[in-house]
This record gives sequence, C-alpha cells and structure tokens, in this order.
Amino acid sequence: MGISSVPSFSKMRKLPCIFTLTLLLLCLTILLFTKTNTSSPLLFYSDVQTSNPITAPSLQTGAVSDGATIVSVTLNWELCRGWGAVDYIPCLDNFKVIRALKTRRHMERRERHCPEQSPRCLPPLPKGYKVPVPWPKSKDMAIKALKSRRHMEHRERYCPQPSPRCLEPLPKGYKVPVPWPESRDMIWYDNVPHPKLVEYKKDQNWVKKSDDYLIFPGGGTQFKEGVNHYTDFIEKTLPVIEWGRHVRVVLDVGCGVASFGGYLLDRNVITMSFAPKDEHEAQIQFALERGIPATLSVIGTQRLTFPDNAYDLIHCARCRVHWDADGGKPLLELNRILRPGGFFIWSATPVYRDDDRDKRVWKSMVALTRSMCWDVVAKTVDSTGIGLVIYRKPISFVRYFKRKENKPPICGPKDKKNSSWYVPLSSCVTLPPRSSWPLPWPNRLTSKPPSLATNPEAEEMFYKDTIHWSALVSDAYANNAAINWSSVRNVMDMNAGYGGFAAALTDQLLWVMNVVPVHVPDTLSVIFDRGLIGIYHDWCESLNTYPRTYDLLHSSFLFENLSQRCDMIDVVVEMDRILRPGGYLVVQDTMEMINKMRPILHSLHWSTAVHKDQFLFGKKGFWRPGRGSSKS
Repeated sequence: MGISSVPSFSKMRKLPCIFTLTLLLLCLTILLFTKTNTSSPLLFYSDVQTSNPITAPSLQTGAVSDGATIVSVTLNWELCRGWGAVDYIPCLDNFKVIRALKTRRHMERRERHCPEQSPRCLPPLPKGYKVPVPWPKSKDMAIKALKSRRHMEHRERYCPQPSPRCLEPLPKGYKVPVPWPESRDMIWYDNVPHPKLVEYKKDQNWVKKSDDYLIFPGGGTQFKEGVNHYTDFIEKTLPVIEWGRHVRVVLDVGCGVASFGGYLLDRNVITMSFAPKDEHEAQIQFALERGIPATLSVIGTQRLTFPDNAYDLIHCARCRVHWDADGGKPLLELNRILRPGGFFIWSATPVYRDDDRDKRVWKSMVALTRSMCWDVVAKTVDSTGIGLVIYRKPISFVRYFKRKENKPPICGPKDKKNSSWYVPLSSCVTLPPRSSWPLPWPNRLTSKPPSLATNPEAEEMFYKDTIHWSALVSDAYANNAAINWSSVRNVMDMNAGYGGFAAALTDQLLWVMNVVPVHVPDTLSVIFDRGLIGIYHDWCESLNTYPRTYDLLHSSFLFENLSQRCDMIDVVVEMDRILRPGGYLVVQDTMEMINKMRPILHSLHWSTAVHKDQFLFGKKGFWRPGRGSSKS
C-alpha cells in the first residue's frame, strides 16, 4: 500500500505547478489583449517633470480593462421627450413647479430651487417598467409650496427629484460648431434653431438669419453704431476705465446675445454675460454657441453665485432689472459683488429721457445710490442719442459710518462673506474690505491676489500652485495630449482651486469657466483677483447651462469627496449633457474614482484611456440612444 501511494503523491505534487502555469498563461493572454493598440492613440503624461512625449494606452470603448480586472456595467439610456427636450436644463425646466407659482414679480421662476437629493438622469429601468417617467418631475413639497412669482421665482432653480434620467437628443441637422474667432459673428442655425429672436430684434442688429447661419452684426438696443463704438464711447467718457489693463473682469447683466462681452475680448477684457432662461429665447445659448463666456442666472430672490467684491465693472444696457425694487435689493446685490472702486454702467431710458415714468425711476435711483455712497463719475449722451451714467463704489468703508441715516443698514455677522449658494438677497450694505485694487492686467494674473490670506504659507502655496499648473499644462496638456486645441473654445474647470489651470491657458484662443464647488475651501475671490471668471456650484445638482455648451471639461481630484455626497452616475450624465459631441474630458483622480467613472462613460459610448493610474482622458461622440431604451 505504501509503494502504490508514491505515484499518487507524485501526481498530487504536479497539480500546483500545472495550475500555476495555467494561471500565468491566462494572465499573459489578458495582458496581450488589453495592450492592443487602436488606430487613434492619445499622448499622455505622468507628472509636472515630464518633458518628453509619452505614448498612452489606446482609447477603448465597451467594457473597461486595466490589465487584470475587467469591469462592466449595464445601463438603460433613453432620450428625453417632450417640448424643448434638446435644450433641457433639469433645474430650470421643472414646469410642474413653475406652473404652481402664483406670481412672477421677483423672478422666482428663474432661480435655483433644488431638492436635498440630486437630480438623476438616465437610471436603469425597474423590472416590468412600461411607461416612461415624465420629465421633469419634482417631489419636493417645499418647492411646490412657493406662493409667489413677484420676484422672478419662476426663473429660479427647481431641481426635480428624482432627476429625469434621459439623454437630450441632438437638434436635427446638428453640426460641429463653427470655430473661434469666426463663431463670434456666425453660428450654424441648426445647432440653435430659434428664429423668434431674429424677428423680434430685426431692427436692432442683434441677430439675423442668412442661409444655414445665424449672423451677429454686433449691434444691440443700445449699440446703434455697433459695440466697438459703444465701448470706445465709454472709455472716452471715463478714461480711467482703461479696458484690458485697469478693468479686466466685467459682468454684463441681461446681456442679450452677449455681443458686448464678445467684442470686449479683443481688448483683453473677460466678461461674464448672464440672463434668465428664455427671457429672449435662448440668448445665453446663442452666446455660448458663439464661444462667449455666459451663464444662466437671474436677480430674483437669491444671491448670484459669485463672491463678494469680485467684478471690476458691471454693465446694464436696458437689462430690464428694476434696481430699486423691494427696497433696492437688486442693486444691493450688485454692491456686494462689485469690487471697491469698481464701476457700474447703466444705459437705460431713465438716464436720458424725460417722460414721467423715466423721471420717477431716475429719482428713485438717485436716492438709492446716494444711500449706498455710490458716486456719479459720469453722465452723458452719445451721438446716437443713447445715454449712460457711470457710478463708482467707494474704496473705503469709512463713508458708510458717516451717513446721516443708517439706511440701508450695514450687513452684520449673519451675512457671511462670499455666502451665495441658496442664500436670499439681503437688504443691507456689504462693507468694502481693506484691500487694494489688483495690479494691471496681465501682471495681476501671476501676482499675489489681494484677497489671499496674509499668512506666508498661503502665499507660498499660491505660487507653488501657479508653477505646478504652468509646467503641467505646458509640458503635458498642450503639447502631449492628442486634443485638437483649435476646436476647443469653451472650457470648464470643475474644481478650479486657485485657477492655475485657467491661468496656464491664457495664451490659447479659449476661455475657462472656473467652478469652485461649494463643499471645498473657497478660492473664488482669488480667481477673480487674478483676472479670471468663475462661479460656485454643487456638482450633485444640474448646472445652469444649456446642453452641448462646453468643448472641454477638466477636474483635478474632485470626485473622491463628491462621491460621498452623490451618485457618480448623476455627475457623469450631467457632464455628458453639457459637453459638446466631439468634446474632451480630462480628469486627474484616484484609480478608485476612475474605475467608477470609466464604465459609465463607456455605456454612453465615450472613448477613454487611463495613464499612470491617475489620469483619465475621454472623448464624447455623437451617439444618442434610439427612441426606445438602449442598453449599454
């Protein structure tokens, strides 16, 4: 029995060797398949020390493979349905809630009213599900309880809960957008097929239709001889404005099709243009399709999503805002976001007409601006008969304590600095800080920002951040990444920090919307001090912009923290909504986050590649699901 057991024992000892050899062959086979190159490789990079081009893995679609573990997901995608589906904005198109409002006086309908749970687009359908969930649908009873539209509540945010999970269809005949700078003056009509504004403003040179294009002649209600004539007139009226050196960051309220901001780009001025959705039928969509910085917003019942003391100049040309309404809250909001020593240009009929209504408005405006200690530094009329007044905000807070009457009152401790995310408008005056005007452009871009913390550690961190992004963008993004930068105009940095990514791209023919998420340390004041623009946002909610408005989305270590607050599917689908077909995604994050994001992108038929276990690159295609659900 002992002799017969020897061969059996020998066979048993061979089994582990055979098993190990089989496992090694299997791993080698998987490795060979996953390393196979495709015909369109990307060039990537590892870190800021990289100086030579690095060949990255190929773009892959379908299941995600990273050499050892294969991860796949099955998701059911549907097209959004109903009127306006191609331009659907979840938090601004919640018509069920908007219809329940009883007044529109204070623009409540155009403000943000999001539920605690993020809106979710494109969920897998439950077993046995037959009838598509109608969109947009909200279960937020607090929002439904709104009783007023007096303050434009119907233009504010009402995010549906749960979010409609559907993909916006492409407009019929959609094409790759016209590149900049040609796009400033002409865009494809099929990309933004809204003809009403052409007819409504045909006598004011806003926009015209010519064959397959919409043409923007550079006119406007107040720009009878064109924007360049108008901006020249402003600078001649008040030379200290000095476009592009002293005044760099501008806010255009009720911007129309944003020609004012579009032409100021030639003078090294970056303008944030904003207006409510559909007030003039897709005017902000026109602006973004043209490649001009813009966002959807309204001065209603809530603060604008900008920090205190941000803008060098604010402009309003017949912007249809009643500045003296509700105790002057709209103008007090401008006072909050206007830099000390900054200018407010108001071009409207009360400035230069003498009918009874205009006289009443002007008288009210005089009283309000005096109570806010604003100075009239110029008031004039140009050769076309259009007039304007230029106000200046005080530099020192001392003047506010010398007023005969403390009305409006000075803001107290409860009005926290830079607090503007779902914060009601206040009826108090925000005191200017003890800080100086930034250096002239372009020196302000790399100099110490006035709002930066005074401790040496903060200054050292700022300069290190600037050097880091300058090297990373120069050595890696601009030179090595296979991104067609000539097709990139509208860029969004989803987690902007000090704005280093945007600062490193200022020599490119593009602009960057810097987003500071509300759950991270607040650096947006620094971004504005540098001569850049940005907004606050919570990425667990839908962004106030139209579909297909950005060419490139960038983020750096955003998602690890974000995934603890909301579903990654929600965030990825929102990225798909706002990115144009053919647009790019650049993400630096942990492999845990990349592995969660990548299969969702593949289910949307994006191409992706990962490099050095920290960089995810993606490119969105033109794919949309069919009219029924589409499994991916």
